Amino acid sequence: MTLLAIDWGSVAVKAGQFILSFSILVILHELGHFLPARWFKCRVEKFYLFFNPWFSLWKKKKGETEYGLGWVPFGGYVKIAGMIDESMDKEQMKLPPQPWEFRAKPAWQRLIIMIGGVVVNVLLAIVIFIGITWMWGDEYLPVKNLKYGVHADSLSRSIGVQDGDKIVGINGKPLENFATLESEMVLNDAQTILVERNGTVRALSVPEGFTKQLVKNRKTGGMAIPRYPAIVDSVSVKDAVFTNGKLLKGDTLIALNETPITYYHEYQQLVKNYTDSIITLTVLRGTDTAKVKVLVNEKGKVGFFAVSPLTIFGTVEKKYTLAQAIPEGFSRCWETLDRYVTGLKQLFTGKQDVNDSLGSVISIGNTFPGEWDWQRFWTLTGIFSIVLAFMNILPIPALDGGHALFTLIEMITGRKPGDKFMEYAQMAGMILLLGLMAYALGLDFWRLFK
Repeated sequence: MTLLAIDWGSVAVKAGQFILSFSILVILHELGHFLPARWFKCRVEKFYLFFNPWFSLWKKKKGETEYGLGWVPFGGYVKIAGMIDESMDKEQMKLPPQPWEFRAKPAWQRLIIMIGGVVVNVLLAIVIFIGITWMWGDEYLPVKNLKYGVHADSLSRSIGVQDGDKIVGINGKPLENFATLESEMVLNDAQTILVERNGTVRALSVPEGFTKQLVKNRKTGGMAIPRYPAIVDSVSVKDAVFTNGKLLKGDTLIALNETPITYYHEYQQLVKNYTDSIITLTVLRGTDTAKVKVLVNEKGKVGFFAVSPLTIFGTVEKKYTLAQAIPEGFSRCWETLDRYVTGLKQLFTGKQDVNDSLGSVISIGNTFPGEWDWQRFWTLTGIFSIVLAFMNILPIPALDGGHALFTLIEMITGRKPGDKFMEYAQMAGMILLLGLMAYALGLDFWRLFK
């Protein structure tokens, strides 16, 4: 990948969606700490979106709290007086506890303050999933509609999948939504897949380590794509350069330079060989055939858009009332968390490669589409909200879960950990997290420029 190959417009849209999503999550998470802290009469000294080492992009003092915008987009924070946190304010902790300080409050109040951010993120995820379900419902391409089957790449062919097969099940369980094929294989650690071939269903064994290869392959197109005819949907006036005839909406491509074409993926594979060249496309137009000469640009594109397989095969749509969306939203939130935890287990057990699965803010930002899509935006925001809640409740010093764990131990034993211990624990947790963030960022830069 080179800088010249980057679509900066797409990057800007991705960045805009990421910043908005991340800002919503961080502000509401920190509000989950801020509000109970104020309810319990703690003094909140700072409320920041993003971190602000050395300087802030913006800040304003209102009452006893400084509100601000930092310049390092790795999170945010509230600084509560009398609490060992990211600020590592040791001087304050040397003084006797004051009534308005966090450390002077009962353990049960401190616990509520600490888990407030996680609670808000869980509630936010549930509300988002309910809203998505109610607003957009479900729409997907069912496997049974793929009458031409799939085009199998080299990875899927290695386990016996052939062009024209329909992949109808994983580990004996029916597959309904084609779009979930690869995620279901990875998360369920597929041992077998069921394919329908010439009207007969047969089981294919999936060897050990296949899902690791699948995760790597997904970044370049996955293991199988639907086979569908190459039908012209629209032509770009700006990009298409015709030297003889024109492509028209509804034309079906049947040959490229006299090489027969049946499916769109065949056209895509052929056209790459004719960069900066004029090619002849033979098309079926109604009951007649026509030949069109057109320039293939330096990107291997001709300047037309094909009819989507969703349009050709048809989708299943399901709408929900608000009453139906509420339990469905809860269910989707739980399923999202379950999938994430399953993915983590696979990392720790070696079933997935950390280097292929771990990513920083660059990877997270890249999950957003290059065009603004509100449904996709809110879906990703809901996913990230429940993931943020889970990550923060982990019993790691420097995270909310670490503070909550020490508070629970105090409530059970009646003994409060010393300030010095908390200071060292916070420092160790921060070093661990910063090291992990640096490693993830390094992986992303390596992927960008390898």
